[in-house]
Amino acid sequence: MKLYLVQHGDSVSKEIDPDRPLSAQGRDDIERLAGFLKNAGVSVNIIRHSGKTRARQTAEVLATKLSSNADITAINGIAPNDPVEPFAANIPKFETGTMIIGHLPFMARLVSFLVTSETEQPLVNYRPGSIICLEQNESLNWQIQWMIRPDCF
Repeated sequence: MKLYLVQHGDSVSKEIDPDRPLSAQGRDDIERLAGFLKNAGVSVNIIRHSGKTRARQTAEVLATKLSSNADITAINGIAPNDPVEPFAANIPKFETGTMIIGHLPFMARLVSFLVTSETEQPLVNYRPGSIICLEQNESLNWQIQWMIRPDCF
């Protein structure tokens, strides 16, 4: 099973807009990421996001390139400081190719928990607009397959 974990794109500051939508750079980064992923053959049918404006906008941009009919839904339990264990317990119910779009520190802690069973073991250096692909092997262990950050392409 593959799982794609995305940090939303760069957003404007809360002083500019309290809803913190994607910045122009954030939208551009996510559009470039979406094009790169499409060219690499990545497709998803299920996209879940935190419900915050920047995560929803990131989901919408990615969906335009990666799926013609993606089920895009806001979910609870993936806010920046939410515990990862309850969310991780539900991952076996997901379909392969599910994409989760959220925030730091939750996303980095989720990767660490899935790979090492510890939330505070730093494994990845997310930046806004980053994606990590995890894959579960035959022994049901999660492994990092690849990571892409906007500054990489």
